[in-house]
Amino acid sequence: MSEQPLTTTPPKNTGRVRFLVLGLVFINIIINYMDRTNLSVAATEMAGDLQFSPLQMGLIFSAFGWIYAALQIPGGFVIDRFGSRIVYGVGLFIWSLITALHAIANSFGALIGLRLGVGAFEAPVMPSNNRVISSWFPEEERASAIGIYSSAQFVGLACMTPLLFHIQSLYGWRGLFLITGVAGMIWAVVWYCLYREPLEHKGVSQAELDHIREGGAILESRQEKAKQTFSWRDLALMFRSRKLIGIYFGQFTISATFWFFLTWFPTYLVQYRNMDFIKSGYVASVPYLAAFFGVLLAGFVSDRLIKRGVSASFARKAPVILGMALTLFILGANYTNNPTLIILFMSIAFFGNGLATITWVFVTALAPRHLIGLAGGVFNFTGALSSIVVPIAIGALIDGNNFAPALAFIAVLAGLGICSYLFVVGRIDLDSPLKN
Repeated sequence: MSEQPLTTTPPKNTGRVRFLVLGLVFINIIINYMDRTNLSVAATEMAGDLQFSPLQMGLIFSAFGWIYAALQIPGGFVIDRFGSRIVYGVGLFIWSLITALHAIANSFGALIGLRLGVGAFEAPVMPSNNRVISSWFPEEERASAIGIYSSAQFVGLACMTPLLFHIQSLYGWRGLFLITGVAGMIWAVVWYCLYREPLEHKGVSQAELDHIREGGAILESRQEKAKQTFSWRDLALMFRSRKLIGIYFGQFTISATFWFFLTWFPTYLVQYRNMDFIKSGYVASVPYLAAFFGVLLAGFVSDRLIKRGVSASFARKAPVILGMALTLFILGANYTNNPTLIILFMSIAFFGNGLATITWVFVTALAPRHLIGLAGGVFNFTGALSSIVVPIAIGALIDGNNFAPALAFIAVLAGLGICSYLFVVGRIDLDSPLKN
């Protein structure tokens, strides 16, 4: 089927409410990843305080992913059924409350249980983000919007990591969890009060509604959502396409790099590269900033290519493949003891991971319009599997003070991801038959 590139020029004076909504999602993501990375900051002190082995810490890191992955598909359906305002608001409040409860944990079992709780209520986050963007942004602005909200996870990590290190140095790892948990609960109330769907938002103009509707955004009323019911046929449809299966596997490999940085990276710097604890908080922010610029660059360049008539297949896939190729630079850290070179190699690798993070655009390009939430759930389920596999695998691969096998493992997965996008996903067609 032939592919028609999008060349529509956005009309003037279409309104800016959608960008305010994007700002809310941006802050959501910062809160979300603050509550994921606080464990990696606390890990060294926590492990020493509670006498945990590297394998036990790997299991605690991965516990989040066990239930997070398992609930991705149900979470996607819940988003389609109830909408982002309720699901996001309730989930954010409860996972933040559970984060605060980490402050009273005293055992391996308690921490496993609490991480399971955080994973359960964070499960709808990424499908919800995708649903919000699919509802508020036309196709030709979508990669940029995805790039902006995806960049929040990296800028949040870059800016929050030094702050989290300082909070822990002042109040200990228990105080760290308490403070981050309370901050999330406050923001959950703000989100619920401010967010509305396009057809329910009092501030959105008719010109803006027309602009996003004509650009392919999903506009549904509350009554239309209420009619949606779960169907095994819909779920089976998510696995009928080789292209969808290709992006599912690709997301696993891309997420693997991300989960290394989100879990083991601070420990790698402090324990295996002997960097000062507070200094490592600032040093760790450098690769996060690199990833931030990578994801923004990918989103804006991809949309610019689309508007200039370049095929969607090239415009969307090129940043992903290039990004995974740059991720292979992580291997360079195995061949040097120079701290500057270590951070340089890590920064190039995470910059590449940022470039590749616009992959959510493939969900909206390939999935049926009425099943965006479900498709996002399946897509994020496969990515979330890496949050289970990677922390445990790294914990098992560490041999004494030798971290090299763990970094080689990340590089191998990145190489497999490149192969998936080249040979399994192939050409991307915006008029995919699945969307009909």
